[in-house]
Amino acid sequence: MAPGNQTPVTEFILVGVSDRPDLQIPLFFVFLVIYGLTVAGNVGIITLTSVDSQLQTPMYFFLRHLAIINLGNSTVIAPKMLVNFLDSKKTISYYGCTAQLGGFLVFIVAEIFMLAAMAYDRYVAICNPLLYMVVVSPRICLLMVALTYLYSLTTALTVSSCVFSVSYCSSNVINHFYCDNVPLLALSCSDTYIPETAVFTFSGTNLFFSMIIVLVSYFNIVFAILRIRSSEGRQKAFSTCASHMMAVTVFYGTLLFMYLQPRTNHSLDTDKMASVFYTLVIPMLNPLIYSLRNKDVKDALKRFLINLCESFKTL
Repeated sequence: MAPGNQTPVTEFILVGVSDRPDLQIPLFFVFLVIYGLTVAGNVGIITLTSVDSQLQTPMYFFLRHLAIINLGNSTVIAPKMLVNFLDSKKTISYYGCTAQLGGFLVFIVAEIFMLAAMAYDRYVAICNPLLYMVVVSPRICLLMVALTYLYSLTTALTVSSCVFSVSYCSSNVINHFYCDNVPLLALSCSDTYIPETAVFTFSGTNLFFSMIIVLVSYFNIVFAILRIRSSEGRQKAFSTCASHMMAVTVFYGTLLFMYLQPRTNHSLDTDKMASVFYTLVIPMLNPLIYSLRNKDVKDALKRFLINLCESFKTL
């Protein structure tokens, strides 16, 4: 295309999960339920870990921030996605797309490293219980969370700046349900080597280092549990990290499925299905995983509901 004929894009069209008109209304209700459960579940976790005195430990401090991240990640994507199910145009402005990509990157990178921080917390709790409150002190917890948010913000600004530093002209149809870097760069009418390198480098580095932390932590946890002689002691130690192990397996399993596919089998449609899972389904599942399999959270919920009922009775 000649430079003189290139028209800068001012808005993008999001194809969505499916472009079939007959599926738009059913999909709207499906994802409305998913988003509603996500909001209710994560707000519930945030509330319980904030107000219940029995949940003021490092593990639940990290869980509260994981819930904030899950809520943020789904909120960056779901509301616009739901609107587009009912809108025939399915457009998003250039700056709206920039903001959505930046927000998505902030929360997805934060989730990767928050899960790693939670794995380290469980490692210290099981392998060095006598030093737990020293190694994972409130100040250290706050520092780890602050660094996670700072690094995720830096990554988001860097990657989104690279993605939107290239030119977008003529073609503006994104084969996705939100503004993601890979389908966006596929639309560029200029050289995408630098942004593609930045996306690949940051994605690979973040996934590699966070997985190393998780795998080393759980390798040591498993060996520590196996060294416990009593079956009751092993069961108690395992129960403290079972929920996190399940959440980590689901999250990293989805990411590895997407990134380790052979190029011959790789497609944007497959990416969309994987993206639905880690942007919308996992944020809905995490509160269920951490509440249904966690006695402390279930007990805290009972205390909260009892206190709430007593408050209403006194009105």
